[in-house]
Formats: sequence, C-alpha cells, structure tokens
Amino acid sequence: MSLGYAEKLSFIEDVGQVGMTEFFDSAHVLQDKVVFLNDFAFRVLAFRVARPVTNVDHHHAFHYECARVEHDYRGELCVVSQLRAIKAQILNHSVQIVESVFWHCTIEQLAKLIQKSRHLVVFTGAGISTSCGIPDFRGPKGIWTLQREGKPLPEASLPFHRAMPSMTHMALVELEKAGILKFVISQNVDGLHLRSGIPREKLAELHGNSFMESCPSCGAEYLRDFEVETIGLKETSRRCSDEKCGAKLRDTVLDWEDALPPKEMNLAEKHCRMGDVVLCLGTRNMLLSLITVNHSGCLQITPACNLPLKSLRGGGKIVIVNLQKTPKDKNASLVIHGFVDKVIAGVMEWLNMQIPPYIRIDLFQTILTQSLSSDKKFVNWTIRIASVHGLSTPLPFIKSVEVSFSDSQNYKEATLNTPPFLLKRRTVRTETFEMFLKLKFSDGCGCLSTQIKIPFNFQASTEGFNLDKKATFEKMRDAAIQDSSCGQNAVVERRTVLVPKSEITVHAIVTNVRTFDCHISNGDLKPRKEGLQGSETTTRKRSKGRKRKMSS
Repeated sequence: MSLGYAEKLSFIEDVGQVGMTEFFDSAHVLQDKVVFLNDFAFRVLAFRVARPVTNVDHHHAFHYECARVEHDYRGELCVVSQLRAIKAQILNHSVQIVESVFWHCTIEQLAKLIQKSRHLVVFTGAGISTSCGIPDFRGPKGIWTLQREGKPLPEASLPFHRAMPSMTHMALVELEKAGILKFVISQNVDGLHLRSGIPREKLAELHGNSFMESCPSCGAEYLRDFEVETIGLKETSRRCSDEKCGAKLRDTVLDWEDALPPKEMNLAEKHCRMGDVVLCLGTRNMLLSLITVNHSGCLQITPACNLPLKSLRGGGKIVIVNLQKTPKDKNASLVIHGFVDKVIAGVMEWLNMQIPPYIRIDLFQTILTQSLSSDKKFVNWTIRIASVHGLSTPLPFIKSVEVSFSDSQNYKEATLNTPPFLLKRRTVRTETFEMFLKLKFSDGCGCLSTQIKIPFNFQASTEGFNLDKKATFEKMRDAAIQDSSCGQNAVVERRTVLVPKSEITVHAIVTNVRTFDCHISNGDLKPRKEGLQGSETTTRKRSKGRKRKMSS
C-alpha cells in the first residue's frame, strides 16, 4: 500500500538504518515501568500469583492478601475489578497471570497521564498504520528492509485508496472530540488521520498527504479519493476550482530533497511547547526533518527527533509506544514496547471511552444531458457517472455500472465496464422514466454493489438544491451503524446547466463500515468480525448510565 510512495521517491542508495529489531515488554520489564507496583500489597500479590495456590496455608494467605489489596485500592474501581478477574484466573490455574497484572498496571499508568493532561499532543508514525495493511519502511518486513535484502516486496492486501483507519486512528478521534487530545503531528502520508475525522486545523502532516492537492496561489486544499499521481510538490493535471484563482495545483508529498512545509512545522512546534504530555505512537523518528548531505553526496531528509523535546522545557512528559527502540527513550517518562492498537485499546477501556466506528462515505456525480437531433425528430440523451473531482479524474471505488430501465420502457440494458462510464441513447418519446444504476464496487469496499434509482424528466426544473452535507452524512452514518452494513445512499446536491441542457446530481454512498471493541485481556485484542457483505461489524455498545472517568 505504501509501495507506490516508495517507488515514486527519487532513488538514493543509502536510505539509512533498516531492519530494526522489534521488542515486546516482558513481565519483568513491565514491572519496572509500573510506578505503583512498588506498593507492598502488589508485590505480595505478584508473589502469590507466581506460585500455585495448592495447599491450605497458601490458599488462606492468598485470599487474605487479595482482600487487603482490594481494601487498599477500594477507591480504584477499575483496579479492584481487574484484581478480582485475576484472582479468578489464578484459582483456575491459568498461565501468564503475572504478565496480565503488569500489563494492566502499565496501561493504567499511561491512561492516568492522558486523563490528567491539559494539552495532549500525539506524534504518529508508520506503526499505527501497519494494522491497516500498510507496510512500514524500516521494520523487519519494511519495504526498504526487503529491498536491501534483495527479497520480494509484499503484495498489497487492498488498494492504497481503500485503506481504513485503525483502532488507534479512531481512538484519537474520540479523544479529540472529548477535548483531551489537542493536536496530532504525523509523518505518515496515507491520509488516514483526515479520513478518520481529525480536524484539519488540529493536524500537521509533516511529510504531506498522498491524497491531497494544494493551490500554491490561494492556499486551498483538495482531499481526493484517489492517490495523487506525483510527489515532490510538483504540478498536477488539475487546477484550483476557485473562479478567482484557477492556478495549477501541486501535490503535497515530500521527496528526499524537499524541506518540511513551514506551516505544518510552525504548528507542530507551537503545540509541542504547549504540550504537558507528548505521546509518540508507532514512530522511531519523531520527525524534525532536516535537509543534509549524506556520505554519498546525496540530498536526503534526515530525522532529528527534536520536536517532542520541546515539551520538556515546560515540564512536559514524553511517552513512547513503539516496537523498536528509539533515540529518545532515555528522555521519556514511560516507554512501552508493544502493538500500538493493543496499548490504545487498553487505555480507552480504562478511560471507559468507546472507540467510534469508522464509516466511509464516498461521492460521485451523475450527469444527464439531452439535446435535439439535427433533424429535430429525436432527443439524444446521455448519462455519465463521474468523479466529483472532475470528469477526467479517476473514480477508483466503482468497478462497473449496470444500467437498466423501468418495465414500461423499451431501452436496452447496458453494462459499462470501463471509465468513462457513459451511456448514449436516442428517443422520440419525452415522458418521464426511471433508470436503475447497479454500481459494482472495487476491491476494498465493504459491499459488492448497490442500486440507485435515477428519474429522467425531459421537462426537468431549472431549480437546484444543495443539502447540508454534514447533517446528511450523519444520518447515513447512523443508518450504517444500525444496519451493520454499507450501501446506504442519498442525493446531496443537484444543479442544472442550460447549454447543453444538463442535470448534475451528486450522490453520497456508504462504502465501508468498521467497528471496534477495545476490550483487552493481557494485551490481546478481541477479534473483529466480518459483517454483512464483507463489512466489519463487531460493535461494542456502552451500557446506559456509563460515563467516562473524570480526574478529580
């Protein structure tokens, strides 16, 4: 999925260190990281956990210590609940209980830091997107690692443009909506933070976005549903849609020789100085990229890792969650070696916050055009299914379109297999009729197809409309969650053109539904389930009256 970006980068022989070893924290390491495990009661509990409760003396001592711990932590309902669950597992002679104790305590330590933070800033790297099917670059199976070893590159599990946000992406959205997360700084170019719902003004994409074009003249940004064809801040084939501007657009993704965008960097530095907790997720290089010349004489982007350190000057804390060791581990208050999704799932569970579902809504337009034939005996009409980004731009989520008509019509059915999806017909009749478009979706969509009805009125009104897209999308999301499937669609805009006589309608359609369950047990995520027509539909509902813990 990130293969396209890697292939577009200018060639350099030395891409830096690759193939870095991944680490998972053992019970012993976790114990050292958990602050309140120094408490005598917890040390005794860990001691008892490590020994089978076999004889009477041990049995009574174990129950006594458990009761004492519950009493000491009676105000920490989450801890008491975990201890009771652990106690039951011990009595059933389950294994790896020590790891479970220390895992939950480590998660609690991180969750409390987040809960009490006044200005939480999150750095993200490739590690938060690997669970989305996007390979990283420098890990044991990273793209550059495999290239250096002469091994074949991994095959993409689905198209890059259909990648869906991970559990971590959506958890960050919930933290932002709750007012806890103030700013996100990302080195990823996959665009998943924006797709997940992080507001643009609260996001700095240091390396750009593979799906974003920007206008160098007026500053307008355009988020596409297709991967922009170039990188290196080059001109693309499209222009700014502002009638007062019209300048040629550029891609936003950096090549090796490109400097970091000042606007993004200024915001990142500002929020790092304000941050009292800086959480680094899935990134070895919390990038402050500088242009340097390597030993081969080639220009390249060099990670400098200075941004998170700016928070330390104001008394802030750095937390690093990553599978690999980082240059800044020594500066961190807490370092956790583990899968980011598992850690964040545990944090959200401790905070009693639900991870919101991801609902993807795509747009397309239908263009109905009619005109009289030269002899004025017939009406020539066409229907075209096209991208809302322009007639010549890709429409990647639609594979083919089957066109049929109401029973009263004698029009022949048609299948449009390749873009442009265009059907031409001629008629002597001018009564209103209905067309049915069966849209077949490309790989990566959550359903195979859906059908929409298109009324064709030869005497169509010249009045158009433009619905509140935000409200319409919210209704569609609610319906998709309720149905646990995708395919819901709605008309959100209609306008007419007099010459040639045309009716342009913008349709919105739900193409993916993914829900999450953040329940964990010793760091193991509850598996997701595939729902109707391939959509992922495991849903975790919050019980009535359940509220998020608030710090006192």
